Amino acid sequence: MSDIKQQIEKEREQARAVCDTKGSTSGECAAAWDAVEELQAEASHQRETKPKTSFAQYCDDNPDAVECRVYED
Repeated sequence: MSDIKQQIEKEREQARAVCDTKGSTSGECAAAWDAVEELQAEASHQRETKPKTSFAQYCDDNPDAVECRVYED
């Protein structure tokens, strides 16, 4: 998670530099801030994803195990 935070900060700095150089109404400035927003959305998505339990991981690795069988009506 810290990698994405560092990447967001790096993209923010780049966006500020692009906007200072090209102007705040330029397409390059908008694109740079879009990249920042996409990274922030990804970071938010990663925070929402709950890690799998040990049992869920075991069942993913061993779907034929007796404990992992699912019976449907």
